[in-house]
Amino acid sequence: MTASELKAKHESHNPESKYFHRDSMRFFGDSMSNYGVRRATCRRSRQNATPIPGFELYRKRPVKHGLTSSAYFDAETFGRVYAVEDFT
Repeated sequence: MTASELKAKHESHNPESKYFHRDSMRFFGDSMSNYGVRRATCRRSRQNATPIPGFELYRKRPVKHGLTSSAYFDAETFGRVYAVEDFT
């Protein structure tokens, strides 16, 4: 899956989300060409600790203020979720 495919699926399943909105990305100095996607194990929330398959959207290069953090998405709903690493 490419970053553009993930964006399209996220927006079709979560139309209210502003994650990939042009103004949001411009605020952080980001662009779609700076993203890569890889498979990851995620959790739906901090309360729900059940691991689920998902995708990690990572930045290839740092953006404004050195921001390099990744975002995680559920492979079924394409909604934002937490990474397993966040809970260790």
